[in-house]
Amino acid sequence: MTDVRFPQMTAAQGATGILVTWFVDSGDEVTPTTLIAEVGMDKVDAEVYAETSGTISLLVEEGAEVPQGSVIAQIN
Repeated sequence: MTDVRFPQMTAAQGATGILVTWFVDSGDEVTPTTLIAEVGMDKVDAEVYAETSGTISLLVEEGAEVPQGSVIAQIN
């Protein structure tokens, strides 16, 4: 199982961001080229890609405030 984490977008400890949107649903098959989410923090947005191939399980809802480095999904 591979954890998908909210990216480290700033050096500030304890900083949070928003999971803007998911581009996949739980149960979808993903590969390392699959764009799975868009996240935002302050005035910066970032794309999150799958790191491995497998079936994804989403753990955080769209619009949720998430600490950097938190697990937002898992790939089996």
